[in-house]
Amino acid sequence: MKLAKKAIATAATALTLAAAAVQAETLSLGDFQSTSHIVSLEGTTKWMAAVEEATGGKITFHHFPSQQAAKSKAQLDAVNNGILDAALLGALYHAETLPLNSVVGLPGYYSSAVQGTEAIQEMLKAGPLRDELLAAGVTPIFGFVLPPYQVLAKTHLGMPADWKALDVRTSGATQAMTARSLGAVGISIPGPEVYTAVERGRLDAVLFPLASVPGYKLNEVVSHISTNGSFGGYSFVMVVRSDLFDGLDTDVREKMVSLGAETARHVAKAQDDSVATLIEQWKAEGIDTYSFSAAELESLRSAMAPVTADWVTRMGGDKAKQVLERYSALTSQ
Repeated sequence: MKLAKKAIATAATALTLAAAAVQAETLSLGDFQSTSHIVSLEGTTKWMAAVEEATGGKITFHHFPSQQAAKSKAQLDAVNNGILDAALLGALYHAETLPLNSVVGLPGYYSSAVQGTEAIQEMLKAGPLRDELLAAGVTPIFGFVLPPYQVLAKTHLGMPADWKALDVRTSGATQAMTARSLGAVGISIPGPEVYTAVERGRLDAVLFPLASVPGYKLNEVVSHISTNGSFGGYSFVMVVRSDLFDGLDTDVREKMVSLGAETARHVAKAQDDSVATLIEQWKAEGIDTYSFSAAELESLRSAMAPVTADWVTRMGGDKAKQVLERYSALTSQ
């Protein structure tokens, strides 16, 4: 009898441990930003810590920043192949798989990270952007954007005539077309190589989000920085492999998403706030931080208008028009 009771107790303990093991998940999460970047400090790592605390350890993370598990353009493949369970995707790096999500790269729409993030968050709740991610095998948890891209250069750039034949660093095909629409030549160069390219004269100007400038020290090699332009944007989407996410407890899924929404708002505001501080710092360093005049903005918008028309043509179909109309409406609020 004692042996039987002991066996039952042992079996019960084993079942309890097994149940705990099933409930606990350690997710491997890929990220191409360094842990010192504002996107990681105020976004990724903040969200991971909040989820771990809110779920009482049911969800923990093994973080792979700085492309440790996969290169920036391979993050989505790494999740689908089981190398990673989750990733912070740079949507424009996956434009072939997520073409409609590239809408954020269009120039002339949102004016702050908060405004752009509110739009992207809304569009990820339901509709073509979410459907595109689900079709790619991942579930979007939250999304946010970088502040709108500005121009950093060695000379003051205003009207489109100032841009003629300049070599400008761009990010992605849409932004390359933005540069071409202004008469410049769009050149794709990885972020870590931009400093040297500007320093050595390979680049005349750079389209870049101001919150990310300190990470690459570009303020050391330029003398003019615009502050109120909108030369396109860049979105990040935190995703989890769908089969894994769907298997989590409902309360865990809900907490991951709700905390994601809070994180998206937080990292967006943190970036906008950092830009204001950086502009004052750069002014003190003697850098010409300038605002485009109303006439310059109108001329730039007019010159860049064909970029949006081209995007709709390249995407094709009613979905692209639907996405653009929704995006335009949300970023106009």
